[in-house]
Amino acid sequence: MGAETEQAEKEIEQSRSGLGQHLAAVRADRRLSLRRVEELTDKLVSNAYLSQIETGKILQPSPNILHALAEVYRTSYEQLMQMAGYIKPRQDAGTVHGRAATFAALNLTEAEEKELLEYLKFRRSRKAEDGEG
Repeated sequence: MGAETEQAEKEIEQSRSGLGQHLAAVRADRRLSLRRVEELTDKLVSNAYLSQIETGKILQPSPNILHALAEVYRTSYEQLMQMAGYIKPRQDAGTVHGRAATFAALNLTEAEEKELLEYLKFRRSRKAEDGEG
């Protein structure tokens, strides 16, 4: 096995072990209990199973489990699939711009997103009035 292949496999394994920590952090950010996630996924993801994912006992949950969690957490399914090692990150992705990328990274609620857009509109109108570009 070549050095590049070994490095790629090592990165995938690190990403998998980080998946549980990531999911735990997102769940905490959303202020959801393990049992509430179980309810919101219609018991597709049991609280015990989610706990095992978050503690690293399960490193590669199935794509349908990841999809259910992405829906409940309002986060990127593609990112979870990458972290679980199902798909490789796109090399040509570069810097992601735009509203969806920004708001997804900030984990904003719909109300927060709306408020932020209003503030941005206000700031841009002030710049236009002041002659700033």
